[in-house]
Amino acid sequence: MKGREEQVIIQALRLPRSARAALVARLLDTLDAEVDEDSQQTWDKEIGKRLDEIDSGRVKLVPRSEARRRSLRHRSAASKP
Repeated sequence: MKGREEQVIIQALRLPRSARAALVARLLDTLDAEVDEDSQQTWDKEIGKRLDEIDSGRVKLVPRSEARRRSLRHRSAASKP
């Protein structure tokens, strides 16, 4: 990676978590100039459904580390003959 880009990344990693999340969202927006409206509506609906499940307590949230552990275990089990 070039020097300037590396400096930007180092500075970005020093930001608070919420600022890094906002930065990521803004950067991602610049990569996807064309929006598939059908896809966007489908994702908006799915995100709303998931937020409702969280808010109502129908689903239990787990830490990222636990979700990753479960995902890797599931992937490993699925790849075995």
